[in-house]
Amino acid sequence: MLIDTHCHLDAAEFESDRDDVVDAALASGVACIVVPAVGAFNFATVAALAVRHRCVRYALGIHPLHVEQADDAELIALREAVGRSIDDPRLVGIGEIGLDHFVPGLDRTKQERFFVEQLRIARDFDLPVIMHVRRAQDSVLKHLRRLRPRSGIAHAFNGSIQQASTFIDLGIVLGFGGAMTFTRALQIRRLAAAFPSNAYVLETDAPDIAPSWIDHQRNAPQQMPAIAQVFAGLRRESIEAVRAATGANAIRVLPRLASTPPAAGSQTATDTPIPPAR
Repeated sequence: MLIDTHCHLDAAEFESDRDDVVDAALASGVACIVVPAVGAFNFATVAALAVRHRCVRYALGIHPLHVEQADDAELIALREAVGRSIDDPRLVGIGEIGLDHFVPGLDRTKQERFFVEQLRIARDFDLPVIMHVRRAQDSVLKHLRRLRPRSGIAHAFNGSIQQASTFIDLGIVLGFGGAMTFTRALQIRRLAAAFPSNAYVLETDAPDIAPSWIDHQRNAPQQMPAIAQVFAGLRRESIEAVRAATGANAIRVLPRLASTPPAAGSQTATDTPIPPAR
């Protein structure tokens, strides 16, 4: 099954046609869309999307690029929000959290402090993590070795083979999406074929990281089937095998994906609960 493990469906780019975007994803064969928060200001928004659409799940966290504007009260708000939502089967993890060493001028010390505190929240509530790991693989790994969340995803992974192997050994799978569809992305394309099939999940990061065929346009979850096809080609596997493996991996590392949400949320005719992993 196709699961978009990382999509910012709450973004302003979807304001005019968000329901249509979900319907198009479902029609394309996407079974589930995971929407991570980026700060306390959108905790309620991502949770509401999961109530509105039964195919949507959400994560709560503070993105490293939002940390610059955040204060410690936001960490308290996160812990309280997770505590209030822990019995909601739509909540699948803590995210989007992590480190960004690509954007110049950011306070790395503050980023690390927020990342560590959010790893502690994940550990305290026994939830997986969805991580932003941009040019910060070794720093992220340092904290993962110490705090050991139950599982998680290294979103938009673009590190070395050795770094990837260490993430996998720690129970973290690698997220792959539009970036690998560009023929110039040689390292990412090598990584896509380097590990056993249980090491990967697929994602869009919509509306960002559009695949090559819609470069510089708005990305959307309906691109997942074509992204999966590229991934299958890089691995020389059938599309059926890729759909089955990446879907099972997503449910393994985000186990709450297997839960059926309450019936209160709206649901289109093609929207069905996600079957449990086999």
